[in-house]
Amino acid sequence: MTPASSQPGGTYQLGDLTVSRVGFGAMQLAGPGVFGPPADRDEAVAVLREAVSLGVTHIDTADFYGPHVTNEIIHEALAPYPGDVHIVTKVGAVRDDTGAWLLQRTPAQLREQVRSNLRTLKLDALDVVNLRVGGGSDGHSPVPGSIAEQFGVLAELREQGLIRHLGLSTVDAEQLAEAQAIAPVVCVQNFYNIARREDDALVELTARQGIAYVPYFPLGGFTPLQSGTLSAVAARLGASAQVVALAWLLRRSPNMLVIPGTSSVAHLRENVAAASLTLDDATAAQLDAIGG
Repeated sequence: MTPASSQPGGTYQLGDLTVSRVGFGAMQLAGPGVFGPPADRDEAVAVLREAVSLGVTHIDTADFYGPHVTNEIIHEALAPYPGDVHIVTKVGAVRDDTGAWLLQRTPAQLREQVRSNLRTLKLDALDVVNLRVGGGSDGHSPVPGSIAEQFGVLAELREQGLIRHLGLSTVDAEQLAEAQAIAPVVCVQNFYNIARREDDALVELTARQGIAYVPYFPLGGFTPLQSGTLSAVAARLGASAQVVALAWLLRRSPNMLVIPGTSSVAHLRENVAAASLTLDDATAAQLDAIGG
């Protein structure tokens, strides 16, 4: 077991699960476009094992990464899974033979996606399953509307013991409240970073409720963060812009969990180092203005 004091960024609770605030997003372990196998499978395995050795206990994945690729690599790298390492996955989409992302959210489709995650991770129960909801015209904005039917399916699977905890991805506050009326929600995973701050109010709401907020694309995703202010602060601190952006997220709110992804052991170590970077009030205020 990894002592809480050595888990990067400290820890936070996902229900009864304790996870490191600096986690690891497995998306980049798949091939280009998150499709097909990685160019270097041995390196992908090494990245996961190094993450755990550095104290990371929060691994984020999805069976549609690859598809199946990242889950299979996670099993290869980490099974038998350490008892303090927790895997968070998501459902609501699949990939076709060309790599296109297809939304699939009927009750039957969601049940099959949960079963597929169980098969590829080789688990009897999934620690956390996020229902991926929105998308919008930009691919990562919430789309208003009821999610009761879809979330209710996952709540039933939770009652059956196939899922321990439930979360949401790409949702608004109204959808969060609707889901909470059905079953407890332990995390919200939305698009958010130092430059994209539309979710500030939801960050505050989840913090008050003791729900983890997990920003995806914390470093900009497929369009890396570009900011002269960020670069200047990073140069002054002797750190990379990526590390500073992650440190800002960790400072932003105690319920913030970061899951930067990489296919490189060296880059992984750099990301984890963000937990050790302290931003003073003046520097934080300078960075706050980037999204203001």
